[in-house]
Amino acid sequence: QVYLAESGGGLVQAGDSLRLSCTASGRTVSGGNMAWFRQAPGKDREFVASIVRNGDATYYADSVKGRFTISRDNAKNAVFLQMNSLKPEDTAVYYCAAAGTIYYSAHFASQDSSYYYWGQGTQVSVSS
Repeated sequence: QVYLAESGGGLVQAGDSLRLSCTASGRTVSGGNMAWFRQAPGKDREFVASIVRNGDATYYADSVKGRFTISRDNAKNAVFLQMNSLKPEDTAVYYCAAAGTIYYSAHFASQDSSYYYWGQGTQVSVSS
């Protein structure tokens, strides 16, 4: 079993930055993609970003490209999401996810069904 724990969420103003962290415990999850998804109130969960095992490929939703950066530290079993230039529409619960497979495909990397392990989420709220 793998347990994912997110941290770093909070309430910020538009234009501010936040850095989310996700640490895995239990079995190592360094083998497959790790990703961030988010879910705003009343909306479906949506893909934010994904990164392959060695970090040589990353995938982003169009809505966050150029503002968010995903990275990972396999030695620490961790993945991070640096969020800059935050907007009110970025307000959501952000979830960390881990896959047992490496996806060098934006299509599969962005599907929540590609990920087996999920964290409990961390709230990000951006005021205007």
